[in-house]
Amino acid sequence: MIRVILKVNVYRYIVGLNYKIKTMKAAIFYTGKFGSTKKYAYWINERCSFPVFDLNKENPDPEAYDLLVLGSSIMISRPTIQKWLNKNWPKIKDKPILLFTVSGAKPGHPDLQKWLENSFSGEILKQIEYVPLRGRLALKELPWYIRFSLKFAARVEKDPEIKKRMSEGFDYMDKHSIGPILEWIGEKQTDEYEVQLVI
Repeated sequence: MIRVILKVNVYRYIVGLNYKIKTMKAAIFYTGKFGSTKKYAYWINERCSFPVFDLNKENPDPEAYDLLVLGSSIMISRPTIQKWLNKNWPKIKDKPILLFTVSGAKPGHPDLQKWLENSFSGEILKQIEYVPLRGRLALKELPWYIRFSLKFAARVEKDPEIKKRMSEGFDYMDKHSIGPILEWIGEKQTDEYEVQLVI
């Protein structure tokens, strides 16, 4: 048996060789509040078949995976995964990591960067890939105290777009917006893998 290192795209097949390929073990970890982040996590799962873990209900070991896709809703200007990521960062800092957040803000809105900078260290922000997504907020489905909080916040909000979202809710869910995440996964899955050729 000969052991060699090749660059292999795991989505392609090597024909005519008796081989074993060691691919990356990956997973999706997410925290959400009202369902949008969960929906995106499972849309990604449909395309790549990574296991999905709800960090509000499960406690998976991130060290068991080579690649991590992290999903987080944003509540009160902070990602809900903030505590988990900061706590586990020493264990996972050398892995390929993508973070997607879900909120009402448009990609590129300055608030998104501000929320991240207020939640994570410069080291984390430098090393992770980041993709902002837009979610859904159905006011009728929210607990009364959250509706009350949003109504109060809308009264003092100066940005008319944000005021409208707080007052009326929104639905920006878009399955196609996970495209950049799937592209990143594909790039990371094409890397140096150990291939054993039986000759």
